[in-house]
Amino acid sequence: MENTTVERIDEILAKQKSFFLQDKTKEVKYRIEMLQKLLVAIERWEGALADAVWKDLHKSYEEAFLTEISIVKGEIREHIKSVKHWAKKERCQSPITIFGSKSYIVKEPLGTALIVSPWNYPIQLLLNPLVGAISAGCTAVLKPSPYVPNVSEAIESMISETFDESYIAVVQGNRDVNGYLFKQKFDLIFFTGSPALARTVMKAAAENLTPLVLELGGKSPCIIDKSADIKTAAKRIAWGKALNSGQTCIAPDYILIHSDVKDAFVKTFQESLKELYGDSIAESKHYVRIVSDKAFERVTGYLSEGTIICGGKTDAQSRFIEPTLIENMAMDSKIMTEEIFGPLFPVVTITETERQSFLQQVVAFINKREKPLAFYYFGKEKDGWKAIAGTSSGGGCINDTIMHIVNPNIPFGGVGNSGMGHYHGKESFEAFTHRRSIVVTPTAFDLPFRYMPYNLFKVVKSIL
Repeated sequence: MENTTVERIDEILAKQKSFFLQDKTKEVKYRIEMLQKLLVAIERWEGALADAVWKDLHKSYEEAFLTEISIVKGEIREHIKSVKHWAKKERCQSPITIFGSKSYIVKEPLGTALIVSPWNYPIQLLLNPLVGAISAGCTAVLKPSPYVPNVSEAIESMISETFDESYIAVVQGNRDVNGYLFKQKFDLIFFTGSPALARTVMKAAAENLTPLVLELGGKSPCIIDKSADIKTAAKRIAWGKALNSGQTCIAPDYILIHSDVKDAFVKTFQESLKELYGDSIAESKHYVRIVSDKAFERVTGYLSEGTIICGGKTDAQSRFIEPTLIENMAMDSKIMTEEIFGPLFPVVTITETERQSFLQQVVAFINKREKPLAFYYFGKEKDGWKAIAGTSSGGGCINDTIMHIVNPNIPFGGVGNSGMGHYHGKESFEAFTHRRSIVVTPTAFDLPFRYMPYNLFKVVKSIL
């Protein structure tokens, strides 16, 4: 894909900053109209977007709709319904020290935002943040991934057909383009990608003190206790891992399983895959392929780091990798230290002892590693809450995988190595908004205690 030139980027950015200063985007009515235009555009372009994601990732229409298009459309509808309320000035309580004054929080857009998305969910992860930018009253420069060229071109065509580039524009290209963009003076950078690249983003943004929302990833644990409903757990875990061929930032990355249920889980996991994809997963239209030859080589390289106990088939020509369970890995191996981002599943079997329970060992194992984006526990709910209380993650589920991303009423985001900032629903509006504190003081009277030489100091001190 051809890089957008530096001159074009400068031109677009200048236009957007100029347009923002006209204050048109601060009108809530205008924001709602633009959200409605985006919704209409997505509905008109739905077929083209689905075709593009099939060409780039072998993602079926059904999966593209459920995991990408429907999520964005739902987000837009929520913002259309709620932005008028979210954008209202808030009246806040004032302390006695400013008696007579009124205090407010004013919601103002940050300005011109840069939104950079990855390739794994190229529609959702670019357009969902855009909904927040429009809702908050920002202008936006969108940078899709070059690894999914068909989707990136379709989105550029859709956006250019729908919006003037002084309001919303798409720029294309590789990491050289990203590097130039990160150095520009945006009012917010919203980046979804790897923790390694996020460090580069932060360094560049620091030069302009540009605020960031970083949606990253990491090695999200999947805990299977002996109290788990193995049939349900196996199906939900198989679905969560095989979804998008494991190329999901919140995919369960590795399994910590109680030794009492390990054999039953492996057997049921295989049965669940057959139920989901049929006798030949390679022939299923619903099984996504690895995005590139480079990614295929990286993921298949993990196969030699342990013992395969389920799956293991690959095809380089079609970039197919079968969902695979692996055990007997070294704890310092790449498969146990790097985010897999593919359908391989290392399994760590834990045996309870008199000195250490299963949960104690699980918590200690997880806490030795970076904080993950997601956390999954299968077993009794009360034990799930104990595991959650003893660890930290961006979000998670008890007796499920992936589904916490679906609820727009709860924030989505990472912590530590897995990210900073949140979005979805109202959180998306807040991500692109500055909460501006304003105090309005009357002039009809003027309390003397704050002025020098502090004659009423003893009285004021007794009150404070």
